[in-house]
Amino acid sequence: MKNEQLTTDEYDALELVRRGVKRDNPGACVGRNLKRLSGIKMMETTRDGRIVLTEKGQQVLFLRRCIASLTALADDPQAALDADVLRFLSLKSHIAPIDGGGYALTDKGRESLEDIARQQQARK
Repeated sequence: MKNEQLTTDEYDALELVRRGVKRDNPGACVGRNLKRLSGIKMMETTRDGRIVLTEKGQQVLFLRRCIASLTALADDPQAALDADVLRFLSLKSHIAPIDGGGYALTDKGRESLEDIARQQQARK
């Protein structure tokens, strides 16, 4: 998964499929990206013609939401988090509750965010 670089358009297509697309008209964004995302096993077309995410596609979107949440918490400890992301980041000790509400990044969370930023810089 780490070597598969996705564009913003491809992430958008995954998100659209996650929300549900109609069989007869999946939309331009999904149509543009279906072949590549199917090729790297992130979405598939079922026998009845529906376009669905694979488990790998769901994981990629979840990780993207986790990274966005860590970034949001770095800027604002009161940032709203989805329940599943909150549970995951807490279990992995990336965030910790703070007095007065909200969450703060732990050392592990900051290290992970810095590592992600370094990886993104290396790709450019």
